[in-house]
Amino acid sequence: MIIDFHTHLFPPSFREQRDRLVHEDPAFKAIYRSPHARLASAEDLVQAMDDAGVHRSVAFGFPWEKRELYVRHNDYILESIQRYPDRLTGFCAFSPLSPGAAGEAERCLDQGLSGVGELAVYGSGLTGKVVQALKETMDLCARRHVPFLLHTNEPVGHIYPGKTPNTLKQIYNFVKTYPANRIVLAHWGGGLLFYGLMKKEVRETLHNVWFDTAASPFLYIPDIYRIAGQIIGFDKILFGSDYPLIRPGRYFQEMASAGLTLDQIDQINGSNAAGLLGV
Repeated sequence: MIIDFHTHLFPPSFREQRDRLVHEDPAFKAIYRSPHARLASAEDLVQAMDDAGVHRSVAFGFPWEKRELYVRHNDYILESIQRYPDRLTGFCAFSPLSPGAAGEAERCLDQGLSGVGELAVYGSGLTGKVVQALKETMDLCARRHVPFLLHTNEPVGHIYPGKTPNTLKQIYNFVKTYPANRIVLAHWGGGLLFYGLMKKEVRETLHNVWFDTAASPFLYIPDIYRIAGQIIGFDKILFGSDYPLIRPGRYFQEMASAGLTLDQIDQINGSNAAGLLGV
């Protein structure tokens, strides 16, 4: 089974109102103001999955600051998994700084979503304020035994829409603050995984952490799959396409060129995610 752990969906009404929404949320504006930044529907995603041979995808929305926006978006994710129960698994999203965040997470989990994410604060990164603001949500996820998916990015290199000012220390402190949670760090954890080579502390701190591959073809050479597996273990890597940013086939081509065994590719492409999601 191939499972894509990182995809984004938008309600049709949001796609039709893009011009209005870019004025309502600075983060949305930074990433989606260009008409070339695609906003995909559930139907679009399922068609892309069929084309690429993906069996199931984890779908989520956007970390809106306004309650009315993240509630509507999460409702669309709920509607989508009800329409495609055998193809889609849904996570809920909202701004970590929203005062109603924990309540929204509980509402969504009660109604059938399977985790929380992809959460991000694009303007500030993972400040102490953000980490503490997530305490109720993280406690809820720990009690419910559901994954929490966090946006991270590398603190060096080229600038692109959605790149936050987070640091590796901030990402590491977040993981240390919530050791009871099953945490998925998007985009290879911003490179935090490389510190799994350290002899003391770090490897143990990362014991409950997984890393997804979202946007990898834009960020790293294909060797990242082999090197990451050697450092943190192939059982800790989750295939995530960041659809509709990149289609799955490009990842499969890169994995095939990276010198992985078929068993390692199977772990990355599905069995790790199946175990984490309980599917």
